[in-house]
Amino acid sequence: MTTSSSRADSGFAYSRSFFENLVDTALAHAKRLGATDAGAEASEGCGLSVSVRKGELENVERNRDKSLGVTVYVGHRRGNASTSDFSEAAIAQTVQAAYDIARFTAEDPVSGLPDEEDIAKEHPELDLFHPWDVTSEQAAKLALECEEAALSTDKRITNSEGAGVSAQQSHFFSAHTHGFRGGYASSRHSISVAPIAGKGDDMQRDAWYSSMRSAEELASPQAVGRYAAERALSRLKSRKIKTVECPVLFESPLAVGLLGSLVQAVSGGSLYRKSTFLLDSLGKPVLPAHVDVAEDPHLLRGKGSAPFDDEGVTTRARKVVDAGRLEGYFLSTYSARKLGMKTTGNAGGSHNLTLSSRLTKHTDDLDAMLAKLGTGLFVIELMGQGVNYVTGDYSRGASGFWVEKGKIAFPVQEITIAGNLKDMLLGIEAIGADAYTFGAKTTGSVLVNRMKVAGA
Repeated sequence: MTTSSSRADSGFAYSRSFFENLVDTALAHAKRLGATDAGAEASEGCGLSVSVRKGELENVERNRDKSLGVTVYVGHRRGNASTSDFSEAAIAQTVQAAYDIARFTAEDPVSGLPDEEDIAKEHPELDLFHPWDVTSEQAAKLALECEEAALSTDKRITNSEGAGVSAQQSHFFSAHTHGFRGGYASSRHSISVAPIAGKGDDMQRDAWYSSMRSAEELASPQAVGRYAAERALSRLKSRKIKTVECPVLFESPLAVGLLGSLVQAVSGGSLYRKSTFLLDSLGKPVLPAHVDVAEDPHLLRGKGSAPFDDEGVTTRARKVVDAGRLEGYFLSTYSARKLGMKTTGNAGGSHNLTLSSRLTKHTDDLDAMLAKLGTGLFVIELMGQGVNYVTGDYSRGASGFWVEKGKIAFPVQEITIAGNLKDMLLGIEAIGADAYTFGAKTTGSVLVNRMKVAGA
């Protein structure tokens, strides 16, 4: 938790108490103007990003930003304004702007702050703040070590798109007139590299990274560099294949995208706009009976952890999908009211989702998943945004490996995989034990029973 006493060693310019006073000043001014309700949030972020390429320093960037956002309600009319100026005059102007917008905005009967019974009263400490006191010289050294590890893996690693190290941290305080008060600090640090293998007509790139709340938990620069290089090398001598229908195995970082598609399809905005292929799916099968999706907002150091959502609503652990059946949507206060339902504490998005199968054994590593695939396509990269969430139609450029009798036969490129998300989700045959966390979502590799693969 960010407090005034921790400001000096956190690298922040503003204390928690300063932000509290700022927010209270904004709310009081909104009430004086005649606002029915109001909310405000003050935030600050700062960080360092360093990039290198081919053994040379490329960029050193320091970022520092601050913001005060104010939302004002005049009955069921809503106005919002923000400023990066924390002076009293700027606060008054910002609140006035939000109030004026609200007065002239069309009335929306479901617009308003969360109901008081939904507001978080307790704010568990989730260990999200681990500032990294790294200098630009130290960050550059780590990035150079990462790139050198990639370049020295094999003489066929001929070039690099660079390596980078980032250290970011932020804190905020938020309050509104239905009684919510809260805020916290968080951090996120990363190291990444993108090597190039081969030369001439046979060149392949790949990339890898490590991202954590605490720098102590990052993978070593050497491990990140070597793995990125091995991925690039594995793609050399890629071929095209003929068009075929076959099972497709999604590598775990890509399988997270399937989980993301499910989330988008059952989120409030898509549902009340009727722009989803999973309309009215509550209580119905959206995944096979062996598959579950769990949400845990209170995971210590989790990248999607939060004691409350963006509206100050309590977050709770829950089963989103239980034995294939959809048990809950992802709703903010507004979208819940539009649907005649209750908020699920997901204003701002989902919190630490895990896609798992009751059939998965601890021995189901990638080799075991390739054996389950048998003969088909193992995808490690997707390109383009060919997903229609209204119909579920799915078509994306891809590259990866052709697999025969459970063994990788050769790398493939310049192909397109196509299907329908509804069928793909229901067609999940297996989920690997090779669990990977990408952002706030975790899954192993995912085997889909059948898709169309368009090649040469």
